[in-house]
Amino acid sequence: MTFIDLPDRIPGVRAQARQPQSWYRITNQSADEAEVMLYDEVGGWLGATADEFINDLRGITASNILLRVNSPGGQVYEGIAIANALRSHPASVTVQVDGIAASIASVIAMAGDRVRMMPNAMIMVHDASGLTVGNAADHRDTADLLDKISGNIADAYAARAGGTRDEWRQVMVAETWYTAEEAVAAGLADEVVPTPKRGDGEPEMRQQFDLAAYGYTGPRAEQPKAEEPLDVTEHVAGAPTLLITMGDLLSDETVAKLRALFTKTTTPEPVAETTPAEPAPELATAPVPEAPAAEPVDEWAASVAGLLPDDDADDWSALVTNMTGPDTSSRAAAEA
Repeated sequence: MTFIDLPDRIPGVRAQARQPQSWYRITNQSADEAEVMLYDEVGGWLGATADEFINDLRGITASNILLRVNSPGGQVYEGIAIANALRSHPASVTVQVDGIAASIASVIAMAGDRVRMMPNAMIMVHDASGLTVGNAADHRDTADLLDKISGNIADAYAARAGGTRDEWRQVMVAETWYTAEEAVAAGLADEVVPTPKRGDGEPEMRQQFDLAAYGYTGPRAEQPKAEEPLDVTEHVAGAPTLLITMGDLLSDETVAKLRALFTKTTTPEPVAETTPAEPAPELATAPVPEAPAAEPVDEWAASVAGLLPDDDADDWSALVTNMTGPDTSSRAAAEA
């Protein structure tokens, strides 16, 4: 028992495997060129199979195909089938490694008539791997089969870059990673797309990339900046300053009334200067007499002073005279 497939009756696995996966996309850029994006694992239980990819590939009638790759690899036989379908297609195939072409994805890249590396992209090659469940003989059979599969993969690298199967097997056993420049030097790619410089007009990378694949909908419109209010409290030397007074907003008649209401025009009177008189010689040396001591004030008498009769008292006052003092009442009682 060399390879084991997942049974269809595992709960959840079958539903996930049967869901449509957009692991690739094919679009017609123009009548002469179609763009194929391989941006996920190749085949597998969680992806679409190679037959779906090949059926869509058959519908391309353009004379040129741009295959953009950013894949970690996947199932060997699925990748070999895709590579052979690209080789047999009548269109001219250009492979563009956008990020990584690893494992069987690097074998798919070898199917292009021309291979170009985007800046900082990489290619990784290694031996095939698999899973075995069984006795020792089963494991030995699997090891022999993996060597044969890896030899086939080595032939794909040798057919493009030159060299022998044994030389490429040594590279694969070491699991070798190539930068964009190293891939060109090894013969796995033909060119490195130069990094566009700012200010060079329409950059080459922008022409080659369909940014809509990343959800790009165009440059964001620049929002106009809000005008800041004029600060008239600060004045820079030599810079114009705008001042607005109340007089600029009101009529001349209103301004005149306000000035008459709030402006004071009084003129202070001059104060005459006076020269103090010199004191007389005799007064300057005369002693100042002391003021007599004030007599004690009878508060009760002062409070009732208005009730006492005087010479000009009228008749009514004479009638109530006996009510103003205790002495008069006593005297009247004794005479009676």
